[in-house]
Amino acid sequence: MFGIGGWELGWLVVLAIMLTPPEKIPELSRKAARLLFFLRNIANDATSQLRNELGPEYADLELSDLHPKTFVQKHLLNDIQDELDSMRSDIADIRDDLTIEARNAGDLVNAVTGEFTGGSSDIPRHRIAFDVEAT
Repeated sequence: MFGIGGWELGWLVVLAIMLTPPEKIPELSRKAARLLFFLRNIANDATSQLRNELGPEYADLELSDLHPKTFVQKHLLNDIQDELDSMRSDIADIRDDLTIEARNAGDLVNAVTGEFTGGSSDIPRHRIAFDVEAT
């Protein structure tokens, strides 16, 4: 919107509130609430009019269904959604296994350098002699 991002718009709103005299704030807040109510009514009326004009086969139509990304997911990816979900769960399982293995490797490295902090009991807890100049 006019090349203004979300943060910049937020700062402009904060600045406008700070520069508004205190006696005008209740009046402006009432006007803002009326404007928000008016815009909601317009959106609800447009949605209901769209549903009425499309007919009964689109009675369950949601406004988010008209977004292109949602439309593609709903109509094109519907057939393969189960496969995608199983792949996502497999990837999550692999990520969990890798995290556990990384922790175990970190415990082993700490045990070798003498900085053992915890973990499995089969890793020796004594300090291993390490000569820096030998390597």
